[in-house]
Formats: sequence, structure tokens, C-alpha cells
Amino acid sequence: MPMAYAELLMYVAPSRVRVASESWLQHTLDLLGAVREDAIALDLPTLWQSPNLLFAQTCGYPLMTLLRGKVRVIGRPVYELPHASAGNHCSLLVVRGDDPRCALADFFDSRGLLNSPDSNSGMNLLRHRLAPLQRDNRFFSAIQYTGGHRDSLRALKTGQGDLAAIDSITWDYLARDHSEEVSGLRILDVSAPSPTLPFIGPAHLDEQGAERIRQALNQTLPAFAETLAIREVLPASEADYQILLDYERDAANFKFE
Repeated sequence: MPMAYAELLMYVAPSRVRVASESWLQHTLDLLGAVREDAIALDLPTLWQSPNLLFAQTCGYPLMTLLRGKVRVIGRPVYELPHASAGNHCSLLVVRGDDPRCALADFFDSRGLLNSPDSNSGMNLLRHRLAPLQRDNRFFSAIQYTGGHRDSLRALKTGQGDLAAIDSITWDYLARDHSEEVSGLRILDVSAPSPTLPFIGPAHLDEQGAERIRQALNQTLPAFAETLAIREVLPASEADYQILLDYERDAANFKFE
């Protein structure tokens, strides 16, 4: 059997989601007749661009910037969650529950919490939503990159910032399982919609190979669909994610510094 990298690392909480995701991945590999190679030493950009990648999930914004033309898009999942459907999701703008401010404009000059400068939900969708409210190309008095959406939630709860941009899938998973991580917080606003995080393979993967992987993902999905809240994996291409660059263009005069 061929050995290859295969990882689903984008959503790792709650724990039952991570367990189901790992099982889905392994059942898919078994169906494809592939053996999973250990990728623990690889950071995400290296994993995504490895010629020995079979499939993985990436973020839409890096897909259209760092990875454009360097990987093959296999498909995108259809989540069935409060803030995700029809192959789309969004960014949720979250604040502490006891913060008296009611409108997004009220948070001008507040402290922003973002997971990463190359994140679609954590940066790109937030930038697009805040651009009409900026003054002199600025909205926040300060920003902090936390390293992850769950880190942003923790930083918000401990008062390190006032408003956090959270991927809606992460939030909905945690809220569904009544996680302490979202208690005491509330959704203030939502971003424009975005295609869900794509599954990708290496650039040398042809269309037939990509379709074979997508079909295997769908064939093994039913046993894990309820826990993962995924109905199916749709066909997808880079063209589906052009809207993320359109959002970037719409906010061209507004930057986080």
C-alpha cells in the first residue's frame, strides 16, 4: 500500500469531533488502500505543499494566496450547523456577555482578537466586515494575534481584548456541546458568507484522482455525519474561493496593524 500524508487538523474540538474526524479519515484511507504517513514534524504550510500529501483540509484564504496553483482542490464540506449550510460558513464577531455595547460600531477603538494574520474567518472576513466602519484606515486601538480561535475565546474571557473573530464552525461545535469555552460570551455580529474550508491534495493529483478521494470521503461519511454535522463533500475548485479575494479587494484601504 502507498504511504502518504493525510490529516484533518482544522477542527479539533470538542473532543468527540476530533475522534470522529480521525475515524472518518482512517476509514477513508482504508477505502482508498492508502497508509497514513506520520506528519507530526510538519507545520501546516509544509504539509499542504508536500508532494507526498494525499489529502488535508486548509483555510480558504491561504488557498487563494500561499497555495494558489500549488494544490488541487478536492471538495468542500456541507456543514449543517446554526451558522453554516449549503457549503458556506462565516466569521462570528464575539464579545463578553456583560459588555453593554450593542452595535459593532460601538466597538471602534476597542481591542481586537484575531487568531492569525493569514486566516479567512479570523482576519479576512473580519477586515471586510469592519472596513465600512473604519476611520482613517483604523478600527481597533490595538490587536492581538492569539494563535487559534479557541485561544481568542480564552483571551476574550480573561479581558485581554474586547472583540474576537471566531470561525462559525468552531463556535457552533463548542456551543452544541455546551462547552465552558463559550459560556459568558455572545455573538455581536456576523461576517459575509464564505465557502467552507476546502479539502486539498497535491498539485500533481489529476481530476480523476481528486474525484476518487471525494467519493471515498462521502462513502465513509455516514457513520460520522451526525457528530461532524457534515451532510456531504461537494465538488469544488479554486474558482469557488475567488470571493475571498473580492472581499480582500473591497477592504483594500483598511489593514490591521
